Amino acid sequence: MQDNSNLSVLVIDPNPGMRGSLQNMLVQSSITKIEFAVNASTAIKQVGKRSYDLILCEYDLDGGSGTDSGQDGQQLLEDMRHHKLIGLSTIFIMITSEGVYSKVVSAAELTPTDYILKPFTVDMLSVRINRAIERRAVFLPTYNLISQGNLREAIRSAASGEANHPRQVADFARLRADMHVALDELAQAEDIYTGILASKSIGWASLGLARVLFAQDKVEEAENVVTKLIEDNPKFMAAYDLLAKCHEMNGAAYRAQKILEEAVAISPHTVRRLRRLGEVALEAGDVVVAEKSFKQVVSRSKYSEFRNPEDHVKLVKTLLKKGDTSQAGSVIRDMEKSLRGTAAIDACKAISVALLHESAGNTSGAVTELNAAVAAVRLSKGLSSELKIGLARTCLSNRLDNAAAEVMLTVMNDVDSDVSMQDAMSVFVKAGRPDLAEGMNSRLMTQVRELLDLAAEKGNMGDVKGAVQTLLEAQHMAPKNVQVMLALAKAILRQLEDLGWDHPLAEVCNTQIDAIRKLDPANPLLPGLTEDYHGAQRKYGIST
Repeated sequence: MQDNSNLSVLVIDPNPGMRGSLQNMLVQSSITKIEFAVNASTAIKQVGKRSYDLILCEYDLDGGSGTDSGQDGQQLLEDMRHHKLIGLSTIFIMITSEGVYSKVVSAAELTPTDYILKPFTVDMLSVRINRAIERRAVFLPTYNLISQGNLREAIRSAASGEANHPRQVADFARLRADMHVALDELAQAEDIYTGILASKSIGWASLGLARVLFAQDKVEEAENVVTKLIEDNPKFMAAYDLLAKCHEMNGAAYRAQKILEEAVAISPHTVRRLRRLGEVALEAGDVVVAEKSFKQVVSRSKYSEFRNPEDHVKLVKTLLKKGDTSQAGSVIRDMEKSLRGTAAIDACKAISVALLHESAGNTSGAVTELNAAVAAVRLSKGLSSELKIGLARTCLSNRLDNAAAEVMLTVMNDVDSDVSMQDAMSVFVKAGRPDLAEGMNSRLMTQVRELLDLAAEKGNMGDVKGAVQTLLEAQHMAPKNVQVMLALAKAILRQLEDLGWDHPLAEVCNTQIDAIRKLDPANPLLPGLTEDYHGAQRKYGIST
């Protein structure tokens, strides 16, 4: 008999009687390491503190009370996956009724490990848990390689898994496709999804294919695939999100809005989709829908672990566009009361107040708040590039040129930002200030040179990790600068030599070498870098 005594379990259920019943069943199955959560919020807090082998989650998290608590078990699972609170090896079993199961089993992009339908016995629960553990054992070697960041070896492990475990071929293929996407090898992922769909129509494979087509700028093909997916499965919610992106890419903001409205009508509780609907509606000029959406986001997020102060800023912008300064002021007061304590929140408050002053024609008040916002942005973490770019534009409209440039520099200095140098320059060009764009470019290049010098100094002092991190910052600012690429590849190779093999860093090094080969194939340093990289692989016995 399988020994489950060391399994750690989190039971998520609002009903105290059901929690007690599940505990009794688990104890009878020799599982005693059990913790409990009564709702999505407490569950998120607990998985943020520790990992669990198994999560048993009730789908109906409002306990049948009809109180519209804001999340069901499926949405909780997707939040946990989205925010990387649980790993691939965590077993997630959804407890639900037969009626709910029939609605969600084919519609969810991110599915649980298993469903168990009520009512059930201790033997039925034990069988499902044992089956899930056996299944996890099949995938665990691949999961471990993924968690180590060794995606190349994980792809080979998944391919081996396909050959040795015929019943899990599709799941291993999905893992391979996901890893190719993570490595930006979109054509390989496309081939895998196409191969799966050639033998069987599977929702997640269609969505995966559409996503890689979209990422390769094959927007029309992606739109066709995802439209067919929605026709075949009208409740596959993630498909609506991608179809809306396709319409946005084609400049059809209104069509994107209508698609998201359809999705929200089917699944009204997902905050990320409500937020996106508000953004698209505002872009399309529909302030009524934007206001409704952002109000729901602010309301639903009030007690969320993922509350974002930028939602208040978006609601304020919408209300001001509608001309409702009174409600905008109320939203700002609510933000002041319910949110406090970080530079990011201070920045959002200052931006909102500045917009209110600007709408009232109070230029001096707007300037004061904008300067306060810029100072807070300088100290903040986690603010989106979109909010910062919006702040820079507002600064430009109020003739705060230096403040606008400073904000855009924080965007370019943020290694997590996906804003390119060209994107940053276009903010000033579109504002009719190409002179500021040129000045910004000059300042960035100066910073890049300073970072190159600093990295060299750190390398000379033996701080190989510090040198690599500094060069990663430089590479973010100047992603196509061959000098930076060469320095970064060299620094990573030195770190691998001195401190041992690091899979994610090695992949970055390989990417830099490939990029140099494309941009400057005759570079005299390229052959040596390539040989050093392969030498490092040989030294640590890394498969090639």
